Amino acid sequence: MTRTEGSPTARPVALVTGVGRTRGIGAAIALRLAGAGWDIAFTHWTPYDARMPWGAEPGATARIRAALAERGAAHLALEADLADPAVPDRVVARVTAELGAPTALVLCHCESVDSSLPDTDVESFDRHFAVNTRASWLLVRAFAGAFTAPRGSGRIVALTSDHTVGNLPYGASKGALDRVVTAAARELAHLGVCANAVNPGPVDTGWMAPGLKEELAGHTPLGRIGTPEDTADLVEFLCSPRGGWVNGQLLHSDGGISAPS
Repeated sequence: MTRTEGSPTARPVALVTGVGRTRGIGAAIALRLAGAGWDIAFTHWTPYDARMPWGAEPGATARIRAALAERGAAHLALEADLADPAVPDRVVARVTAELGAPTALVLCHCESVDSSLPDTDVESFDRHFAVNTRASWLLVRAFAGAFTAPRGSGRIVALTSDHTVGNLPYGASKGALDRVVTAAARELAHLGVCANAVNPGPVDTGWMAPGLKEELAGHTPLGRIGTPEDTADLVEFLCSPRGGWVNGQLLHSDGGISAPS
């Protein structure tokens, strides 16, 4: 269901990237925002999920779209290879043409392949930075160029990570993403756009083996691991008018696992 020409709506538009699986953080955020009154455009890239241990989820896009429609959201699903530097501009242009210029940009997409400092190859390192850092910068730039919403309503939220050991290219590229978000918080001041990064900590999206879940829960003061809904709660707040005074921050929403012991 997309918005048709000549039928304006008061619902703002959020572009959420990385919404490929129904159990993912991106899907939880998209559904939470839809329930809070947003129209939703989302991207996914099936070949990435297909080469991950969990595999692609047949029918996920259709189920997510149906859930968005149940929440009254006009929606647009886009298959998008964000490793291609031409794609971010195309995505924002398509969203703007079919739903309207986005008021919020939520970056949930990632390339994440475990490898250590000596084991990472150049191709993998470059792909991580192309997807996690370069594509995010290009999406932020395109979002800012298309932005037409009232000053103070714009939001950028990027999911980040502090994981580095055994996951070097992912952690390094996410660290660089943090700097892109920090720059946006200052450089988009003329638009009144708030930009923040959220570190959700370990979240169970179906990839954790039972032993790992128990181990991580034991390291968390609250005695459990995160859920996609935990992250969606915070992102919905940040995108709401109530979150308009939070800007340029790296927020740890991880149950205290990163707190000093």
